[in-house]
Amino acid sequence: MKIAAMHCLAVALVLWNCSGKWVDGRIEDPIQPEVTGGAKAPDVPYLPTPMNAVAQMLDMAEVTREDVIYDLGCGDGRIVITAAKERQARGVGIDISPDRIRESRINAQHAGVADRVRFLEQDLFTSDFSDASVVAIYLTPALNIRLRPKILNELKPGTRIVSHKFGMGEWKPDQSASVEGRDIYFWIVPANVSGTWEWTAAGLEGKGSHRLELTQTFQKVEGILVAQSESNPITETRLVGDRLQFTVPRKVDGRYMPVRYEGRVQGDSMAVRRIAVAVENGPASWQARRNPATMTPWTAR
Repeated sequence: MKIAAMHCLAVALVLWNCSGKWVDGRIEDPIQPEVTGGAKAPDVPYLPTPMNAVAQMLDMAEVTREDVIYDLGCGDGRIVITAAKERQARGVGIDISPDRIRESRINAQHAGVADRVRFLEQDLFTSDFSDASVVAIYLTPALNIRLRPKILNELKPGTRIVSHKFGMGEWKPDQSASVEGRDIYFWIVPANVSGTWEWTAAGLEGKGSHRLELTQTFQKVEGILVAQSESNPITETRLVGDRLQFTVPRKVDGRYMPVRYEGRVQGDSMAVRRIAVAVENGPASWQARRNPATMTPWTAR
C-alpha cells in the first residue's frame, strides 16, 4: 500500500497543473496543484514560463503589432496572450493537450484578445506554422533538436526564434540573456546560401564570370570568390536572414584592397551589390544564380 501511495504521489507531481488564470491584466501563476488528464499525452510535462521571462522573450524577439507569433507547446497561452495585449501582435498557440487549449481560450477571452489569438490542439511536429514571424518555445533539449530541421526548412529566412531555458545544439544562438537565473536564447532563421553562385561582372570587378563557392553551418558562412583566374577567401561574413555580407580583396588600380559586398537571397537567386567601394564606371550590382545541385540541404547537416 505504501509503495502504491508513493507511486500515485509521483504521478501527481509529474502531472501538476502549472497553468494560471488571467487576473488584473496578467497571467496569475498557480498556487494549488491539480492533477489533470487529457486525451493525448504531451512529450514533456507542462511548466509555465514565468512572466518576467515572457517579457524578456518578447523583448529579444522585438515583437510588434506587425508580427504573427506562434508558441509551440503554449500551455495556458500566456506568451501569445501577452504579445497580443501588450504589443498588439497576432498570435497562435499550439498544444497537444485539449485541457491546455481550453484554458488558453478562456484566458484569451478574459484578457480581451480573443480576436487576435487562436489556439490549436495539434502536434507541433505536424502542424503548419510557416506564416510565423516569431516562434516561441519552452520544450526540452531533445525536442528542440528534433524541431530544428522543421524550423530551418519550413520557416522564412528572417523568422525570429526565442527559447526559454534550452538551446538548439550545434545551432548557436545569435543572442542570449538571463532573467533571474532563467536562460533565454534567440536565433534568426538563416537562408540556405550553400553551394556555387555565378554571375558576370565588369568595371571594378573586371570583365568575365565570377564564381562564389559557399559552405555553411547554420548562420556561419565561409567561402571563396573565383574571378579573373584568382581565388580569394571571403572574410567578415555575416548572414542575417536572407542577407549575406562578405569582404574579399580585389585589385583596384594595380593594388589589392578589401571590397564589401551584400547579397540578398531568394531561392537560387541572389541580388549581389557592392556596398563599400564606389567607382565612376561600371555597374555596382549583379544577379547571381546558384546551381541547385550544389546546395547542401539542411537535413544533411
